[in-house]
Amino acid sequence: MQVKIDTKEKFTVVTPEEPVLSDNLAASFSQLLLPYLQKDIKNIVLNLKHTEKMELNVATELVNLQQKFYENSTSFVICEIPAAVEAALEELALLELLNTTPTESEAWDIVQMEEIERELLDDDEPLFR
Repeated sequence: MQVKIDTKEKFTVVTPEEPVLSDNLAASFSQLLLPYLQKDIKNIVLNLKHTEKMELNVATELVNLQQKFYENSTSFVICEIPAAVEAALEELALLELLNTTPTESEAWDIVQMEEIERELLDDDEPLFR
């Protein structure tokens, strides 16, 4: 699977360059993305701007991956989903399970807000005395 990877300060943007994300690519997403849970920059923004079609196994794998990232206190946001792919995800009743944004910039904002939220919730010191 061809992807573009762009590492930022708090997250990594992964952009698949394949127009069709077929069922046989589902395992490729896990192999590509799960190792980020062991890296210093764990948060993922998955940009689907080049995707024209996504098959069921890939969609299901993305839901599972997102869950694994959130279980590890890490963000996983999908952005720039084309209308046809969004409609297919909606039809499969999977869209509502995914953390999605219309633009990459909004995905960045979500990651940063979730980072702040985790810092506040993980802080042992009370905010007020």
